[in-house]
Amino acid sequence: MTKTFAGARLRRLREDRTISQVELARQLGISASYLNQIEHDARPLTVPVLIRITELFGVDTTFFAPHDTPRLVHDLREALPPRVTVSDLTELATKLPEVAEAVIELFRRYRQANDQLAEIVGDRELVAGRSPHDQVSDFFYRRQNYIPDLDEAAEALAEKIGVRRGETRAVLADRLAERHGIQVTREDASALGGELHRYRPETRTLYLSTSLRPGQEASRIAAQIGLIECADIIDEVIEEEQVDDVQTQILMRVGLANYFAAALIFPYQRFLTAAESMRYDIELLTNHFAMGWESVCHRLSTLQRPKARGVPFSFVRVDRAGNMSKRQSATGFPFSRSGGTCPLWNVYEAFNAPGRVMTQIAAMPDGQRYLWIARTVTRHLGGFRQPGKIFAIGLGCETRHASRLVYSDGRDLDATGAATPIGPGCKTCERLSCAQRAAAPIGRSLDLDENRSTFIPYPSRRGADTAVDA
Repeated sequence: MTKTFAGARLRRLREDRTISQVELARQLGISASYLNQIEHDARPLTVPVLIRITELFGVDTTFFAPHDTPRLVHDLREALPPRVTVSDLTELATKLPEVAEAVIELFRRYRQANDQLAEIVGDRELVAGRSPHDQVSDFFYRRQNYIPDLDEAAEALAEKIGVRRGETRAVLADRLAERHGIQVTREDASALGGELHRYRPETRTLYLSTSLRPGQEASRIAAQIGLIECADIIDEVIEEEQVDDVQTQILMRVGLANYFAAALIFPYQRFLTAAESMRYDIELLTNHFAMGWESVCHRLSTLQRPKARGVPFSFVRVDRAGNMSKRQSATGFPFSRSGGTCPLWNVYEAFNAPGRVMTQIAAMPDGQRYLWIARTVTRHLGGFRQPGKIFAIGLGCETRHASRLVYSDGRDLDATGAATPIGPGCKTCERLSCAQRAAAPIGRSLDLDENRSTFIPYPSRRGADTAVDA
């Protein structure tokens, strides 16, 4: 059982109510010295004491739940100078998570202000670092890829209109026609000018390309329903984010509509039950719901409803060149925001075996381990001479959850040699002895000598830096 250390949060509760340690200890029925040890994280919170605290202060037990430390540490590394050590960042994230989140939020606002200044002065190079796509990705990352209001609205609608596997597209098309007077029409891709779908409000017609598969058609129809029936919820979410840029607003609206679509096609409780019973076997889930691999993986990464949580997954989509077009996470996996991702990650190995499921136990520099599942998906719009698209889809979770997945069968998750040492990205990775490194680590002094060469492409100066290996 995981021990709960929450001294800083308990001390804050006590001080906010101007209660002394002696008085609080008396009300909790424990000694003042024991309370002092709890507040300084020398002793963990026991269940009986935790229950008495929640009753006394009127807070939920989740107030003391452990924060996502790996995620906070990674975000702090980008917000603070390199001279701040990882151990200091970990201590801050563990003992003062609210302060850590405040620092990260200040850094986020600094980047936004910098972007706005760059827009004003016309510095396009600065603006390029924070595109609308980046901002929307960051939005879903901060929300841990879970939007409760949209999820619950979609589940309620699915129950109301009777969304059933095998009949999803027909049921959704009927909803558009009967409730909104919108007809769904399939058109040849050439007639749509290469577009996959187009909604024309003047004729109340939703045109879908014939190149779309049934599951993709269902997703487009469901997203259109979301844009109409959940417009108020979507507007409120965007308003909360205080997004001023029109392009970012549009992309965020599309992202939220697609989120609603997945939640409508895969109703939360029904999908979670199926995922648990099938031990998160993605192939079985795609067959059961008649939807694609990417759609199922994306939905698996959103199952974070309180008191009904699925496995907390990170989801990523990359191409052969390493470009990350999607990154969403319900866990603390530290996606890189300052350069390419790690070439030792199995999402890239998937391109060598198209269509085959690849698994990997990956160890991060901080010692955290993840089980990653990766597979390629392909898309084609036209005929023989038309170029298609190929991506690798990755889905990962911490190894402490891996026993719930069929992909962990027969693997020793704790064996030292079983894990591949990877990092968040070459510029921020602490594995200084990695021979695969493609960029010098930020803030590190290199040991350069014109009279010698090394197998490691960016050797660090001895004594100045310490390599971190799994």
